[in-house]
Amino acid sequence: MSGFLRDSSIVFRRQLRMNLRNPAWVIIGMLQPILYLLLFGPLLEPLIGQFGATNAYTFFVPGMLVQLGVFGAFFAGFSLIGEWREGVIEAERVTPASRTALLAGRLYRDLLQLFVQALILIGLGDLLGMDASPIGLVLGVLLTLLLGGACAAASNALALTTKSEDVMAPVINMVMLPVLLLSGILLPMAIGPAWLERASDFMPIRHVVDGVRASFAGDLASSGLLWGGLWSVVLFALALWWGTATFRRENA
Repeated sequence: MSGFLRDSSIVFRRQLRMNLRNPAWVIIGMLQPILYLLLFGPLLEPLIGQFGATNAYTFFVPGMLVQLGVFGAFFAGFSLIGEWREGVIEAERVTPASRTALLAGRLYRDLLQLFVQALILIGLGDLLGMDASPIGLVLGVLLTLLLGGACAAASNALALTTKSEDVMAPVINMVMLPVLLLSGILLPMAIGPAWLERASDFMPIRHVVDGVRASFAGDLASSGLLWGGLWSVVLFALALWWGTATFRRENA
């Protein structure tokens, strides 16, 4: 176990140094949900009663957190393609480091980045009048980190599978569009037609969004929080397995 922690921390420190040298992706990833919060959030205030909520930002910030976790983490694999092209992955493969540690070190970087961005988003939401449960905030961020870790691991696996930004970009866009439209990130699916709401039931991230919203609202005993937590854990476990398997396959 100590060897795993040592190897993953070495990878993490290298990844963190790379981000600090070029923080553009971090800033860009953070600006999008902030702009949604500032420009789209006020539009919800006159409508929030129709959604069964009492505070526009308590409803909207959880959706922006999930969007940050999904959309930001999905682009994590692009840097891995660059590392593969420069021979960094090959150099790591000849070391005795665990293939899970090679993935975990990169996930540490992605989760730290997501955590800092989440704190900034929550702080801004608080300034705008969000009224969230303190315990719910912690649980909501935890669900977001699990989902973000799942998306980052899947992105790394996809990067090593495609080894091409030109292939990876349209695949991610194809996945992200239905996620944005069917997960209820911007608006609750309950206000749409029945067939659209039924279709969204098959979108796991929709349940995570509902779970984070329930936690922020302080509804800690709700089935939405339970299902959101279960889906977050399942998606993280599946993506971690896929990512590790891909790193191992690269070693064959």
